[in-house]
Amino acid sequence: MPPSTAKRTPRRARGEGQWALGYREPLNKNEENKKNDDGLNVRQRIIDIYSKQGFDSIDPADLRGRFRWFGLYTQRKPGIDGGKTAVLEPEELDDRYFMLRVRIDGGQLTSEQLRVIGGISRRYARGTADVTDRQNIQLHWIEIESVPAIWDALESVGLSTMEACGDTPRVILGCPLAGIDDGEILDATPEIEEVQRRYIGDAAFSNLPRKFKSVMSGCPAQCTVHEINDVAFVGVLSPSGEPGYDLWVGGGLSTNPMIGKRLGAFVRPGQVAEVWAGVVSVFRDYGYRRLRHRARIKFLVADWGPERFREVLEKEYLGYALPDGPAPGAPRGGVRDHVGAHPQRDGLSYVGFAPRVGRLNADALDAIADLAARYGSGRIRTTTEQKMVILDVPADRVDGLVAELEAADLQVNPSAFRRHTMACTGIEFCKLAIVETKQRAMDLISELEQRLPGFADPVTINVNGCPNSCARIQTADIGLKGSLVTGPDGRQAEGFQIHLGGSLGGGDGSASGFGRKVRGLKTTAEDLPDYVERILSRFAASKERGETFAQWTGRASDEELS
Repeated sequence: MPPSTAKRTPRRARGEGQWALGYREPLNKNEENKKNDDGLNVRQRIIDIYSKQGFDSIDPADLRGRFRWFGLYTQRKPGIDGGKTAVLEPEELDDRYFMLRVRIDGGQLTSEQLRVIGGISRRYARGTADVTDRQNIQLHWIEIESVPAIWDALESVGLSTMEACGDTPRVILGCPLAGIDDGEILDATPEIEEVQRRYIGDAAFSNLPRKFKSVMSGCPAQCTVHEINDVAFVGVLSPSGEPGYDLWVGGGLSTNPMIGKRLGAFVRPGQVAEVWAGVVSVFRDYGYRRLRHRARIKFLVADWGPERFREVLEKEYLGYALPDGPAPGAPRGGVRDHVGAHPQRDGLSYVGFAPRVGRLNADALDAIADLAARYGSGRIRTTTEQKMVILDVPADRVDGLVAELEAADLQVNPSAFRRHTMACTGIEFCKLAIVETKQRAMDLISELEQRLPGFADPVTINVNGCPNSCARIQTADIGLKGSLVTGPDGRQAEGFQIHLGGSLGGGDGSASGFGRKVRGLKTTAEDLPDYVERILSRFAASKERGETFAQWTGRASDEELS
């Protein structure tokens, strides 16, 4: 029979590793490790074996996999430049020390808890501490021998590192002003606490296709950036005036950014925990497990669409239909943070302040804990902008607290640059990074404060050490993605690819967009202050009345942006 008429056997469609469709065999090393042993089981091995026998006793599958289920990542070995990040094997990049992430759901802390973190920092972490843009606190230089004692200290005050990392439901973001903001739609704290109590550490959700990020908030400023999380419950009022949540699914950034999708469903407060568990279950069972880079829920939502996702959620997991509901309105005030001194609805005040790109130390943590206890009720909050807030300050004591914070370089009235600049961990500690970020961002802030005094527009500058966007570069006005660029001498140097005009807004996602990449627009790290000064000066000189930086970059020419 001629080849052209030969009968071909139909090719079987390649599976994506979806459990619900029968694909239970692991399709990559990560999935195999998780099938071999639940990540939650590593805790006892750390206590019984690794902390006693030391770093060299750690099974590689635990070291670079299951340790993450308890907030532990090996640090980058010092002295390895960014050009080798993607070249060396993991064991060549690993240091014998760890980053430890303390999980802080809703960003809610007490003075006692912060003092304990400060003590751990001083005793076990060389005084390090970073507030992240996911409301956690990260410590560095942790030795495996110290981990059980650290856990004991954290757990004595109700804190944990459980599922702070890994293919798990990570920290739940919440508004730092929950329960005290006069304009909030509702206080999501009970929902956050219920989900945390019922499901974090539950083996039913400890093997997800990838990490899973959650938001629950009724904040009128929408400070929890719901548009770029895996699931978000956003405070709204139903047509009858009933407070509840609008349900979003499938947002995320990294190398393939997507804005989340509204399911159009209204969720009452008492339903949040079971609806959250339903969404996570859909992800667990239908999420893609074949290719690691396509395993986030955003890819499933993009392929299915919000209508099908809602149908599967309701019919297969909830067993009932959710009512339709309204979209969130636009965020209040246009600035989605809580910096400064402002009244609470109970007559007291809160004071939000800005560390330098989230970087603190043990002494600063102790000082903040002391100030919160002396001036307020001891309640402290972290934010999604690497900032912190002290709550419950009597009006006649606000000035005293502000003065003490400012004296400690914790600015309550920061410059636009200090207020709106964020940075990820960078090459100092991160094995994925290509360039230095924290110090670079701090230096940039200082330079811009000197060069552009009085600049007041809320232009966000987000500095990231690699393409993975932990510092949300695509949604910043000026997003700086770490890369190696060609310097004036023709040699490779640390630098940044530049994204311009990213934004989140509109509440319903209508005003959200990712930054514009101008062809060939890069800068060396050394020339970064010159570039940012130049672009901000052009914006200030040519913007129209009321025009934002993102709007200006949308109409500016490539030459104006270079």
